[in-house]
Amino acid sequence: MKDVLENTLLQTSSDIRINTPIDFNIVKQKIEESKLPSVGKASIREVRSLINSIEKASGKKFIRMEMGVPGLPASEIGVNAEIEALKKGVANAYPEIEGITELKREISRFIKLFLDVDVQEKSCIPCTGSTSGSFVTFLTLARADKNKDTVLFLDPGFPVHKMQTKVLGINQTNIDVYKFRGEKLREVLEEKLKAGNISCLLYSNPNNPSWICFTDKELRIIGELCTKYDVIPIEDLAYFNMDFRKDYSKPGKDPHQPSVAKYCDNYMILVSGSKIFSYAGQRIGCIIISDKLFNREYPDLLRFFSSATFGHTMIYGAAYAVSAGVTHSTQYAFAALLKAVNDGELDFVKEVKIYGERAKKMKKMFLNSGFRIVYDHDDGEPIADGFYFTVAYDGYSGEDLIEQLLYYGISAISLSNTGSLRKEGIRACVSLVHDSQLPELEERLKLFHENHKQ
Repeated sequence: MKDVLENTLLQTSSDIRINTPIDFNIVKQKIEESKLPSVGKASIREVRSLINSIEKASGKKFIRMEMGVPGLPASEIGVNAEIEALKKGVANAYPEIEGITELKREISRFIKLFLDVDVQEKSCIPCTGSTSGSFVTFLTLARADKNKDTVLFLDPGFPVHKMQTKVLGINQTNIDVYKFRGEKLREVLEEKLKAGNISCLLYSNPNNPSWICFTDKELRIIGELCTKYDVIPIEDLAYFNMDFRKDYSKPGKDPHQPSVAKYCDNYMILVSGSKIFSYAGQRIGCIIISDKLFNREYPDLLRFFSSATFGHTMIYGAAYAVSAGVTHSTQYAFAALLKAVNDGELDFVKEVKIYGERAKKMKKMFLNSGFRIVYDHDDGEPIADGFYFTVAYDGYSGEDLIEQLLYYGISAISLSNTGSLRKEGIRACVSLVHDSQLPELEERLKLFHENHKQ
């Protein structure tokens, strides 16, 4: 590729001069100017800022795999519904904290049709993206029982969730589930929960960053143990129905995406409009609280809030304090999108399958260039192709690999930032890599392998 042929020389520690597609001096200078103690330990936004500066200085475009953002246009159904709502004048009126009626109705329908789980409309609360939903969820659950002051993360996971607990002053602990799939999960999870200090546990399914998917057996284990030790599971479904190995796209028909909600009475689910509808810019998602948990009384909540009822506190205590309501017009957009899906008029799974198709091609390129997949199986079954995948290159830690790849115009994030114990790994996101860039990615990976193979 032209980008590779017009290369510069990288001086290695062994005094061997090797070709790289991005000017070595520019990359090195921008790394130094960033003042980052370690590029590999930097946050996603910090990595993004660094790459932007390298691109501007070098005039060369990166293969961008560091940020998990949609790579598809926002759904017109949502855009048109939001425009119509604004034309009708909703911009001058505060939205109700609990959400507009139309949206609560469609969330309840959506959960029934695609998870086969019954929740009342009152138990469905909009939030300004599911990241906001997790924040108010941690805020409330950490104060529900004075003896339970710790959040358990089933890792690897989204780094911002850990940032939230840190900001809130909430204790956290974690389990990297890499070696604990299937029945092995029971023992390690029970060891954590029996300590009695865990208020809630959180996992994503499919998982960000590894794209592992918990099986029904594993979700049953989680549900049973959470019931036994009175811990609330928080199921983050930001990538709802995006395990493309099965067809979960038909509303009200089997198969349904597996959910912990089938195996316990007290649970919370987070759903985001960002990936499934490519509606990330408008910040919309929802919190689903099981009816039993919504109505549950926690006397310890009165230490901080005006009500001991969990659902009431979530809405009028935590959510109100954080956002005072979700953008009015965006609620109408989300309601219209969910209604179209619920009515069978929009197949959002078909729309996002392109991510899985692209991941399959990209993973093959990495494997052909000496990389290996880190999280590669779901309890014995090969992992799905989807929004993310994880790779490693022998001889390098994930943090070192992130920095090395900058000279080849390839960006990602280290798994060490996600709670993973697989320190050799990095996370790649496929969404912003266009098909036209795939030949260039392949050439850059081949060159990297040629310069680094043992």
